[in-house]
Amino acid sequence: MATRLSGSRYELKVQSGATQSGGPDHFAIHEADLEDIAENEDQQLVGYIHSYEMGSAVDGPGIRAVVFLSGCLMRCQYCHNPDTWHKLHGTPTTAGDLMAELKKYVRPLTLSKGGVTISGGEPLVQHRFAKRILRRCKELGLHTALDTCGRLGEKLSDEELMDVDLNLLDIKSGDPDTYFRATHQPLQPTLDYAKRLSDLNRPTWVRFVLVPGLTDDYDNVERVADITASIRSVERVDVLRFHQMGRSKWEALNIKYPLADTQPPSNELTERVKEQFRSRGLKVY
Repeated sequence: MATRLSGSRYELKVQSGATQSGGPDHFAIHEADLEDIAENEDQQLVGYIHSYEMGSAVDGPGIRAVVFLSGCLMRCQYCHNPDTWHKLHGTPTTAGDLMAELKKYVRPLTLSKGGVTISGGEPLVQHRFAKRILRRCKELGLHTALDTCGRLGEKLSDEELMDVDLNLLDIKSGDPDTYFRATHQPLQPTLDYAKRLSDLNRPTWVRFVLVPGLTDDYDNVERVADITASIRSVERVDVLRFHQMGRSKWEALNIKYPLADTQPPSNELTERVKEQFRSRGLKVY
């Protein structure tokens, strides 16, 4: 299954052979997104990829190859890639074909002190595929990163977490009610995963999306900062400012965009939130 991997996280991508969806059906979680696949050899193990980027400098240290897997159980109000929600909307690609592509860049990735980042969607929707790629990358001596919210963190054993050199942990909110309102999913799995990362001393960068009127409440940020500070292996915090770059995708998929009237956070608000994290002794970007 030779597949040409290309594209960008910013392009709308819905595989032509997949069942099309739009409106309320696209917002729903499809049965295929919950299915598991059997363990087998690389050339039979198929994953569904939204896009693949070479040269990213914002998804971990150094220059990175980033693989965006399709499938996600979250329905974040500020999601800028709603076309990643359903697994079968991605391009089917074998683990062998993906690794053949990544092997081309081992030297430049290594020289830049970069590596490979597995992102999504939520990459652990396709946990077997993600774990296989992480293992193969480690065998090549590549630095690995996993961009996850921890919703499916239980899919990774403690041993398998050793194949993840850096966790990019998305903490959407610190208040359970706000978390559910923002994502339509519970907060607790993220807390459980954060505790495991701390207990196992796994390197972690926390990401927090600052959305005016949704995640910017002072007490909510205090809770996120407390959660972050409790992770003994946390190395930095990235406060990501909300933007409207994903709006066109919501409209193309005929989904009502809940933040159509929300403006990006002001410099003053952003600095206030960063200072809340800094007050815990955290390194903030």
